[in-house]
Amino acid sequence: MNVKTAKLVLEDGTEFVGWSFGKARSQAGEVVFTTGMTGYPQSLTDPSFRGQILVATYPLMGNYGVPVQPKTGEPFFDAFGIPAHFESDTVQVAGFAVSEACDTPSHFASGTTLSAWLETHDVPGISGIDTRALTCRLREHGVMLGKILVEGSRDVPINSGVMSHPVADVSPAAITTYAAPETGSPETGKPASRKPVIALIDCGVKANILRCLLARGATVIRLPWNHDLTGVDYDGVFLSNGPGDPKACGKTIAAVRRAFDMGKPIFGVCLGNQIMALAAGADTYKLPYGHRGQNQPCIEAGTNRCYITSQNHGYAVRGDTLPSGWEPWFVNANDNTIEGIHAINAPFSAVQFHPEGCPGPRDTEFLIDLFLNQVRNGIA
Repeated sequence: MNVKTAKLVLEDGTEFVGWSFGKARSQAGEVVFTTGMTGYPQSLTDPSFRGQILVATYPLMGNYGVPVQPKTGEPFFDAFGIPAHFESDTVQVAGFAVSEACDTPSHFASGTTLSAWLETHDVPGISGIDTRALTCRLREHGVMLGKILVEGSRDVPINSGVMSHPVADVSPAAITTYAAPETGSPETGKPASRKPVIALIDCGVKANILRCLLARGATVIRLPWNHDLTGVDYDGVFLSNGPGDPKACGKTIAAVRRAFDMGKPIFGVCLGNQIMALAAGADTYKLPYGHRGQNQPCIEAGTNRCYITSQNHGYAVRGDTLPSGWEPWFVNANDNTIEGIHAINAPFSAVQFHPEGCPGPRDTEFLIDLFLNQVRNGIA
């Protein structure tokens, strides 16, 4: 096997030299790091990482392979056509930088290696670099543009990976409806209860959000990011996660403002938290290096209760810009940034972290239950 050299070049001129794995091609993107120890199949398929070169701080990646169908390399899908082990049906990152990439995985569900999987999706990787030094540099100077250059491949401009509107790139063009199985008891003769209908505005939704809603008996109408909700008969609105600057989602923000007037429950996650804040009249800003990993501590405002959460975002809400009638719901225990907001007298709430996990803890998955309880109470 002919292993090619590669290097990761940052916009400040810093270079990290290592080895190529995955697709042997050069690619640019925004360089960010994640602190997760496991869960690389989910992270690499998370649409919120679209256009970014992801740096893994944990030194070993690929040791349990990738859960795909061994003969075809295709993902497994559930009964709804949702990827069973990934957060979307493709690799979303622009590149992957690791200290060591294992090429001899050991796991019963592994169907291929990390390198072969990335090659199938045309995504380059670089291994053998000092990811600790790289992470320290990103923490000191903030996230930067960068590029993976592979021996023998054509060079690319360092800004060629910049995406003007990544949400539009990952959001679906068409509307899809997922209907959960009917509930009720044939033995008792009781009629099936009406399932809550959730209008999910998809700005790059993770598959496990869909799984969580469907597992709780909701019917989900999956809408493009720029849908204005006109003509959609819903009981509640779910604002999904997604990549990039929330201020680029002007049509989504306008739709949420109109949804406020309807008074029906609205819940947001990650980018959905930022969009809800902007719709309410608050402001957002870019964090120096973001929160990405599965070990972020968040405290519920007004309590001493701390939750360990899964996160992936580069922007945050300015707490001092929240208008009257809104207040912080959660704050980050590390840097005191806003991790959730809610309206005081209306059923509107959102969190910056991922209650559905995948990867990471699902300790806050009960927040999805709280939202659906609000929806059910509204249609009772």
